[in-house]
Amino acid sequence: MGPASLDFVNVIKRYGAVTAVDNVSFRCEAGSLTTLLGPSGCGKTTTLRMIAGLELASEGQILIDGRDVTHLSAAERDVTMVFQSYALFPHMNVLENVMYGPRSSGIGKEQSAEMAREKLGLLGLAGFDTRLPSELSGGQQQRVAVARALVLEPSILLFDEPLSNLDARLRRKVREDIRALQKDLGLTVVYVTHDQEEALAVSDEVIVMSNARIAQKASPRELWEAPANLFVADFIGDANVVDGTITALDGDVATLELDGARASAPARGLVKGPVKVAIRPDALKVMRDTGDGSSGIAGTIGTASYLGKYMEYEIRTALGDLFVTAPADAGECGVGDDVRLTPKGHGIAVIPE
Repeated sequence: MGPASLDFVNVIKRYGAVTAVDNVSFRCEAGSLTTLLGPSGCGKTTTLRMIAGLELASEGQILIDGRDVTHLSAAERDVTMVFQSYALFPHMNVLENVMYGPRSSGIGKEQSAEMAREKLGLLGLAGFDTRLPSELSGGQQQRVAVARALVLEPSILLFDEPLSNLDARLRRKVREDIRALQKDLGLTVVYVTHDQEEALAVSDEVIVMSNARIAQKASPRELWEAPANLFVADFIGDANVVDGTITALDGDVATLELDGARASAPARGLVKGPVKVAIRPDALKVMRDTGDGSSGIAGTIGTASYLGKYMEYEIRTALGDLFVTAPADAGECGVGDDVRLTPKGHGIAVIPE
């Protein structure tokens, strides 16, 4: 089968008195990569398990390519999952692990081996047939798990926190591999993570979940530039949420007053008056306060951390404590320095809710 679309229609999952997923509806287009993102306990993994058929919905409908699979078992859905732990059989070699699915489906040994070798070659693992999982690196184990999930060419491929067991450098490489594979094969992928950067890097669309519901479904750029509410603004990208005022409107562009600094941002249907404003850490320029009455948000540096390419500052202001990043070569300011913060022209958004 080819890639399939996925629809959730008013899906609810209860465990006794606890509602783990609360009236969730969304659509994933065929051949797209959609990420479920959110903090622990928000309902994202339960949602993924309901797609797989490992959990059954209490109410609502789940459709795969328009076919109602709500009450079908996992084996009847043509969906496979790559688990967080990879779940490789330790006593089987790489080829046997990947052959397991076809063999369990009644496909002959030779054909199963041919199917397995094809997927292993696709993932850069040709020649690894006889190695045991214990003889592989974390990234290689991850690719074996993906090959095993792909071997029966499912209509939907699911990933549950697939990079959580890898170090930072390998995470970046493997997420790029997963995205390239998804695009090359036109797969429909649903991907669960709590890592914002990972979600933004791999996704066509991101579904941000909070308290068992969808807080926002949007492209990575829209999530970053136009968060739908305070939760999304705070959760995505460490935004500073502050009080501001819309002082003027020019079409859909608002002029914002931020304690001595002015900025422009899309008005998003709001009118003049007080608003909540999300300011990304890299959206403000940090300059020493020379006492010449320059405009900008006045502040005092509370903490300063050097991270190689950039500095991280915690700056005390009348708007509250702001988390700000600045290039390390921009002229370092130290703890206790008085500074002025001026908007750079990006990374500032009003919150419509």
